[in-house]
Amino acid sequence: MEEMLVSEHLPLVHYAVSEMASKVPRHVSRDDLVSAGMAGLAQAARSFDPERGISFDRYASTRIRGALLDELRDRDWASRSVRAKARKMAAATDQLTAQFGRTPTSSEVAEHLGMDTTAVEAVNEDVHRAVVLNYDSILSQGDAEDIMPSDTRSPDSVLVERERKAYLHDAITSLPERLRAVVIGYFFEERSMQDLAEELGVSESRISRMRAEALALIKDGMNSQLEPEQLPEESRPSPRVARRKAAYYAAIASASDFRTRLDAGHRIVVPAKTSTVA
Repeated sequence: MEEMLVSEHLPLVHYAVSEMASKVPRHVSRDDLVSAGMAGLAQAARSFDPERGISFDRYASTRIRGALLDELRDRDWASRSVRAKARKMAAATDQLTAQFGRTPTSSEVAEHLGMDTTAVEAVNEDVHRAVVLNYDSILSQGDAEDIMPSDTRSPDSVLVERERKAYLHDAITSLPERLRAVVIGYFFEERSMQDLAEELGVSESRISRMRAEALALIKDGMNSQLEPEQLPEESRPSPRVARRKAAYYAAIASASDFRTRLDAGHRIVVPAKTSTVA
């Protein structure tokens, strides 16, 4: 039974790998992704329970996608040099923004750093791919069966996905400063918990709890705008906590407008590290 499921659903692996390969730097081995996807498919075949009422295609696609994300994270797909250049470019961009009173162009950043414009644009592309991957990584912290991509992308599903990405960006941007630093550092800058712990002056276990707290806030923040009925009910509501959450939800709601969220050119970018909510 397991062998039959695997052999009949091999195209799912190649589809997932092709989709993922377009989001990661070129140095990532496609063969390694295929191997990880095959392992995910095999695991899906072993653990599949048809009585749960979920089709094997949907179940296996989720497991394959999770295996690919795990493979990328385990292999440290974004090289240290790429991350170092990204941090250097971010610092230069902040400095030029303060100097010009506007966002600098790629050529201005390149001149400031003594780099070619094409090199700056290449790093920007790798950073964008990093953000797309980590967007998937953040969302995959939830129930795996809820993140299965649809086989076809209708116009309305494209708009919904853009809106979700926009709200995710706004939810991260509106986090309290230290929680946002953990999310950006861990998911977007690929920094270790030890590194973040040293920077914030806390233990690694505290960083782990802060990450969990931030992810829960992000989930609730997105639900507050997209699916308010999904917000959990507090068993013993605290007025102080309720006020802080209300302020957080309001910050997300006011961070962007409907047109911006659905703009065809909108894509999630690494949020700034200055908080709008204390």
